[in-house]
Amino acid sequence: MSGAYLPLLLLFSISVVNAVGMAVATHVLNPYRPTPQKEMPYESGMIPLGDTRARFSVKFYMVAISFIVFDLETVFLVPWAVQMRELGWSVFVAMLIFVAVLAVGLLYEWKKGGLEWD
Repeated sequence: MSGAYLPLLLLFSISVVNAVGMAVATHVLNPYRPTPQKEMPYESGMIPLGDTRARFSVKFYMVAISFIVFDLETVFLVPWAVQMRELGWSVFVAMLIFVAVLAVGLLYEWKKGGLEWD
């Protein structure tokens, strides 16, 4: 029975040795030498103006979460659309319910003003 776990143990030990080896090699081959240029904050190649710890509106996060939810919807819809004819009517009805729930959620968010950036 222990022979069945030998490949798993070997893979785990190689992974640990690799991770530790990379961390050690990073510190040995490239020691930390701070310079004023390296210590300066970098934002898209531009020198930052003002405080870099500015607060964002909650609406920004609401739109971001909405984008993620409706973007992940395609993860389910595209494979279903590719195999739609082979899957049958029961899966079609399930997908209609899925899209209806998302549509109701979008309508609710729209009515509550979650998509407005004022």
